[in-house]
Parts: sequence; C-alpha cells; structure tokens
Amino acid sequence: MKYFLDSAKLDEIDLAYRTFGIDGITTNPRHIMASGKPFLTAIHGIADWVEAHDLSGIDRFPVSVEVNPHLESAKDMVKAAKEIAPISKNFAIKIPCTVEGVSAARELEKEGIRTNLTLVFSPSQAIWAGRMGSLFVSPFIGWKEANGEDCRKYIQDIVTIYRNYGYLGKTQIICAAIRTPKQMVDCAVAGADIITTGLDVYLESMKHAYTTQGIGTFCQAWDNTAV
Repeated sequence: MKYFLDSAKLDEIDLAYRTFGIDGITTNPRHIMASGKPFLTAIHGIADWVEAHDLSGIDRFPVSVEVNPHLESAKDMVKAAKEIAPISKNFAIKIPCTVEGVSAARELEKEGIRTNLTLVFSPSQAIWAGRMGSLFVSPFIGWKEANGEDCRKYIQDIVTIYRNYGYLGKTQIICAAIRTPKQMVDCAVAGADIITTGLDVYLESMKHAYTTQGIGTFCQAWDNTAV
C-alpha cells in the first residue's frame, strides 16, 4: 500500500515526506485555500518542491490537482486540464465523477494526460474510472461513515470489481477523505492501493496509550539501573 498526503501546505508536505516517506500528494480546492496561496502559486510551489527533491515523474511521486469545480462540461474540464498538466510531469488531474467528468477523463487519458476521478461515493461510479483507464479513482470514506455507511465493504466491493475485470492496479484505488486511523486500517484490510489523509491523521495513527506507558516504565527502570 502507498500513502499520500492530502495537503497543499509545503511545510506539511516536507514533514510528512521526511517522517513517513509519503509516496505522493493529493490536493483539492479546500487544501489550496488552506495554504493561503492563489491556486497557481500553490501548485507551482508543489511542483518546485517535487523537482527539488528529485522526485520528478508521475510514476515516482504523483500529485493530484483538481480542475475548477465550477466547470460542468467535458470540453471545459479538458481545456482546464490541458492548462494545468504541463506545469509538472507529476500532475494527475482530478476530475469529478459525473457524466461530463467521465467523458473528460476518457478524452484526457487518450491524449496521455493522467486523471484521478474524484468524489466517488459508490462502486457503480468507480466502475467508470476503471473502464475509462483513469490512473486513479478516489472513493471518499469520511463523509460516508459520518452517515452510518459501511466503508470497508464499500472498498472491498470496488477491489473485487476491479479484480474481476482487469482494472486492479491499472486504475489505482485511493481511499480519500480519511478522518481516523481506524479508517486507514479498514482501507488497508479491504485491499485499497493507496490511502490519502491529512498529516494530523498520520500523527494520530502513531499514538497508543500502552506505548506511552511502556516508555514511562522503561524510563523508570533505566533511571534506577546503575551505569
């Protein structure tokens, strides 16, 4: 499994790469807004960071960048994608999983621009990402679980469908909108290719009360042992 960081903040990206060895980055309009930078400034900054760390190439370190969410037609999404994609060899273009979005992804993939079909909330939507040959599909987790849905089964179904029809590995499944370490585990157990989440969730996943207790116990023993 690969682990991506869901962020557009360079300090978080740098920390996550140094600490956890993240394998890629996903962004969306909310992350760009949180970075405090204009859209083009933010994505150029990420592209420069990737280049500075010798991670050039979408196969080495993918970076998902979303088109303007106001765009409704495939034609406009394709046009926007063609303006964004040349900024970095690492960019995969995030397209919403709508009828027009699927059409745009199909055309972009034919032209060699890799895509990430996002805002996926059902296995039936995920089928089209695989059929169109998108590099990534992003089924959302947190929002569904907040409404009481079983997300492990949801991801397992997508994995099974992709395996049945030869999409598995060709279209990589990114579990997105992950809010807790438990959701990370559920996606790993279900067989997803990638998890993407915020730095706070990765840091939280490292915590356990018994680890803290154990360090305290060993510190006390160390302090009471003659050197």
